[in-house]
Amino acid sequence: MRVYDCCDLIRQRYSEIGSGEQGYIPQAIACAVRALNAVASDETVAQELREQAAFAAANLLISDHEDA
Repeated sequence: MRVYDCCDLIRQRYSEIGSGEQGYIPQAIACAVRALNAVASDETVAQELREQAAFAAANLLISDHEDA
């Protein structure tokens, strides 16, 4: 997936990180899993979205890539 395939908010944050306006997080997988976990555990979020977040987080956790 490319940044241009993402929503406006993601493209905005990407631009801010690239320009130095926002901080870069080298351990991006852990950051993503934390964000997905927050969505998956939030009972005010629609169940379908919670399931998607849980599936994405589980796939990241089981992948063979580890943050340094």
